[in-house]
Formats: sequence, structure tokens, C-alpha cells
Amino acid sequence: MNKFKQLLFLSALILLVGCAVKDENPHWVINEVMVDNQTGYMDDFGQRNGWIEIFNNTYKTQDLGGRFLTDDPNNPKKYPIPRGDVLTKIPPRQHVLFWADNEPFNGTFHVNFKLDPTKDNYIALYENDGKTLLDEIVIPAGLPTDKTYGYPTDGVKYDKDGNYLAAQLERVTPSSNNAVLEENPKVTLLSESDPWGVMMTMTSMLVVFVGLLLLYLIFRAIGNTAKRISHKRVASTGTLSAVRSESLLTGEVLAAISAAIYELNQDVHDVESTILTISEVKRKYSPWSSKLYTLRQDPRR
Repeated sequence: MNKFKQLLFLSALILLVGCAVKDENPHWVINEVMVDNQTGYMDDFGQRNGWIEIFNNTYKTQDLGGRFLTDDPNNPKKYPIPRGDVLTKIPPRQHVLFWADNEPFNGTFHVNFKLDPTKDNYIALYENDGKTLLDEIVIPAGLPTDKTYGYPTDGVKYDKDGNYLAAQLERVTPSSNNAVLEENPKVTLLSESDPWGVMMTMTSMLVVFVGLLLLYLIFRAIGNTAKRISHKRVASTGTLSAVRSESLLTGEVLAAISAAIYELNQDVHDVESTILTISEVKRKYSPWSSKLYTLRQDPRR
């Protein structure tokens, strides 16, 4: 009886642990697949073929070189991704595109198999050992021409409840984000709460005026401190500038006084007599009308 209880307890514990474990999004995700490409994206050779988009679902650069892509679960090493190609180093949260054209001699990103739109297409990515499955996806048959199958949000295969999210996508986005953010939520919220922009204007003006006020107070404090230090330094010398530093006279008044003193010291004249002598004219006629003084006088010999 005790063994039966222990077995029942262990079974319940295993069941609870199994229910608690949720599917997690892998580090590499087969993010978007196009099976039948008739009018869509072209490769470097100007050809249209199906393509496979792989997403680096981490926040570090990872190298795809040495891993394997396949469309056959019985042949996990069908297409070995070449090593040593710098283009296989995928930056964080970025994409890389592989062309399913069965022409591997065209380059690193051209695999040796094609996708068939008339049947289900299995695609898998394996680790370097060819045994560890990194990610897989099954594209159902009947996917419309020039449409893609994948995940609405890059790298998110499962929601918080563990539901599988793969579906036909509304937008075809090779080597770019599947979820196109057309609007900024913050801008949308602000436009709804302040349609006339009054709060934005008031906030901007308040920030500017507060900044100017702070700068004024800072520069004024610095100027007053420098002035006090200068006055103390000049006052300690005991010169005329010390009196100026302690007086209430402005610099303009002191400059005018200095100029007046300098002008007074430089304005030097000869000593002149201020006595006026008036002598009576002996002649009875007016000398102003006399022609005598205009005659030429010959010198005496």
C-alpha cells in the first residue's frame, strides 16, 4: 500500500512538472518562408525562387556556419552551411535569407533543395553535430503564390500560454521585421491626450525658461564670487584701487574724476599781468583818421 502511494505521488509530481514546463522560443528561429515566388523578391542573379528566413533570436552575434538546413527529416545534414563566410555571422536580432533554388554553387545562401507548393514542406535547422535540432517548421500545402508563412512577431513561436503562433503572414518582409511598427505608442497617446499641443508647448517653454533661469543663477553666483575675490585681493595691496573697491562710486564717475585731474595738471600757462594802463593821447586830433603814420619814413643818416 505504501509503495502504491509513493508511486502515485511520484506520478502526480512528474505530471505537475511537465505541465509547468512551457515551450520556449529557440535561439535560432526559421522565421518566415516563401514557397512559391512569382513576382516577389529576387536574388543576386535576378531569379525568383522560394526562400527561407532565419532569425537570430538572441542579443549576441551568432555564426550559422557549420550548421545544417534540410527539408528531409531523415537527412538532417542535407545542406551544410559553409564555414568561414563572414556573412554567416548574424548580428543580434537580425535576419538572414537562404534561397531554396537547388543551386548551391551560386553561393553560401543557395541551398540544395527546392520547395514544392503542392505539398507540405518540412524545413529544419540542425546544430553542427547534425543531431541536435535547433528549429523546425512545416509549411502547409496550398500556400498562395507570393505569400509567406511564419510568425507575426520575429522570433516569437509561442505566446505566454504556450500556443503555437505560426500562420500565413499579411506582409511579405524578407530580411526585415515581420511586425511593422507603423505608429509610436507614446506619440499616439500624446496626440489623444493633447490634440491641440497646448501641454507640449507649455512643457517645452517651461523647460527652456527653467534652463535659462538656472544658467542665470549659476553665472551670477560665479560672477559675484569672482568679484569678491578680486576686491579682497586689491584691498590687501592698499592702493587707490582699494578705495575704489570699497566706495560706492561707479567706474564711470571715477574715470571722469581722473580725467579732470589729469587735464588740470597738464593745463600749464605763463604768468600774465592783469594790470591795464590807460594813457591820454597828446594830439588833439583823432589818430584814427591821420595819414601821418602811413607815410614812409626815411632812415636818418
